[in-house]
Amino acid sequence: MSEPTERPDDDDPGAPAPDPGSGMLRVFGRQLKRFRVRAGLERSEFGARLGYSVSTIAAYEQGRRVPPPRFIDQADELLDAGEVLKEMREEVARAQYPAFFRGAAKLEAEAVELHVYANQAVPGLLQTPEYARAVFGMWRPLLDEDTLAQRVAARLARQGILSRTPMPTLSFVIEEATLRRPLGGAAVMRGQLEQILLIGHQRNVELQVMPTAREEHAALGGPFTLIETKEGRRIAYVEAHKDSRLHTERGAVREFEEQYGILRAQGLTPRESLTFVEKLLGET
Repeated sequence: MSEPTERPDDDDPGAPAPDPGSGMLRVFGRQLKRFRVRAGLERSEFGARLGYSVSTIAAYEQGRRVPPPRFIDQADELLDAGEVLKEMREEVARAQYPAFFRGAAKLEAEAVELHVYANQAVPGLLQTPEYARAVFGMWRPLLDEDTLAQRVAARLARQGILSRTPMPTLSFVIEEATLRRPLGGAAVMRGQLEQILLIGHQRNVELQVMPTAREEHAALGGPFTLIETKEGRRIAYVEAHKDSRLHTERGAVREFEEQYGILRAQGLTPRESLTFVEKLLGET
């Protein structure tokens, strides 16, 4: 069967290159195109049946965008792919994250406990779409629009842990300066503070603010995340300048646990912290 009439993928010189390490997206895209062609469907017809535009289907087939799980399931059934596409769903989902974060993303999604110290920006699990876009929009070198949209979608997808059953135990210690930094502008920050209050009132979430005026501080080394898996493994994740490391050695993890424990004692209590955020919201 011949290829339906359309512009070949290689004839799109303006298409941005996939994120390094995202070879899985290209593999999925080739398989998707192969099944679509076998079914004798033009991109336009295929997209119309599933409710997606031609440009979106092209982006999926060229590995420039991450297809959502619902699309993968629908495409597999419509194209009679024998669950070949469905079997790639988990790896495709992981490809939406920057290469340096993929290992941590998998552990985070399955964690029974997650404890985050943030001193640069609001933690990703608490970010609104507008705030996340502002953060990624400031990256240098600049991200192209497809990659920027992909990163925002990936960040929001991580927030599924907030409503997961069974509920994980979550805690956040955020520097006061981070909450006062109006990334994206006053309107974006107002929405972000509202979201922090909303999530901070969930029963499985404890949120604390570390005041700038404190004379003692146990975590001057920078931000980190503590993860406990359902198997009881304790891991520390540290990220700095597009690089990261997962610490699994008990001695190293214990150091971060000690810092976090003392940091929580030095910060405002959860109730005081929510009152503080409400005060900031009233000032915006």
